Amino acid sequence: MRNYDFAPLYRSTVGFDRLANMLDRALTTDVGTNTYPPYNIEKSGDDTYRISVAVAGFSEDELSVEMRDGQLVISAKKAETEDAGEVQYLHRGIASRAFEKRFQMADHVRPVAAETIDGLLHIDLVREVPEALKPRRIEIASNGTIDAKPVKAKKVTKEA
Repeated sequence: MRNYDFAPLYRSTVGFDRLANMLDRALTTDVGTNTYPPYNIEKSGDDTYRISVAVAGFSEDELSVEMRDGQLVISAKKAETEDAGEVQYLHRGIASRAFEKRFQMADHVRPVAAETIDGLLHIDLVREVPEALKPRRIEIASNGTIDAKPVKAKKVTKEA
């Protein structure tokens, strides 16, 4: 039997809650493909989300957050330092390699704010569904209260 792993889809989408939960329940195996940098996706309300990415060692000037083609793209590149050749590391456990992390956004989900606090980049997202797409309640009238009358068809005659 062939198994498909949809875990990467679940980890990189925001706003597809039902779909992602169904896929997660269907396939519970998780392969750690792209785990750098570590991140959290939080749902703080019905239509509000937050992505927190660990960016310790990067300054705000070295970070970039963009929306491109329905994707939130977070990237970082360490600025080259002139004294890099003078420092000899005995152990290097703090990763400062460049990265690019992509998150697929659901329809009508957009970032509204980004900030760095204590080595974490927080990106706040909100889902804004247009009024035209929101469900509307149609009142059900009791017998005889509707004032609309049916339209009668007119007989079409052919003139020569």
